[in-house]
Amino acid sequence: MSGRLQVVGDSSFEDFYDREYRAVLAFSRSLSPTRQHAEDITHDAFEVALRKWQTIDNPTSWIRQVVANKTKSMLRRRYAEQRAVNRLSGRVTIGVDLPEDTEAFWAEVRRLPHQQRVAIALFYLEDRPVAEIAEVLECAETTARVHLLRGRRSLAERLDVEA
Repeated sequence: MSGRLQVVGDSSFEDFYDREYRAVLAFSRSLSPTRQHAEDITHDAFEVALRKWQTIDNPTSWIRQVVANKTKSMLRRRYAEQRAVNRLSGRVTIGVDLPEDTEAFWAEVRRLPHQQRVAIALFYLEDRPVAEIAEVLECAETTARVHLLRGRRSLAERLDVEA
């Protein structure tokens, strides 16, 4: 960053970064297969935010939208890579670094369709209201509620618990 402080409204980028980094990393981790991927995506998202800081209206939702989109892109690439490796070797293992009980839940979340996965992570990990979830997903609040409901139902079924 150059020597000048970048400010949006009453907040500088540095204040935003200090305030949001841990929560954004946790959100990214809930969507990503490994901690390293989550850290890389979080770093990339903040880098983009710094470059576009003067044009971002709602940085809190915007950064989560970027993380969700980058995660989706990364998972698509990984899936294509896995398919290629599977064709060549027949097996691929993916490491995880969450406690076993937590990992079981988030592993199932990561199996959900992208929009359901993002809605569940924002709602349960970050305690975000449906309005913010809708903003991150770029959809109507009613649509965000549907993604949340469908995600809950799928998780309940997969984890064998009542919805």
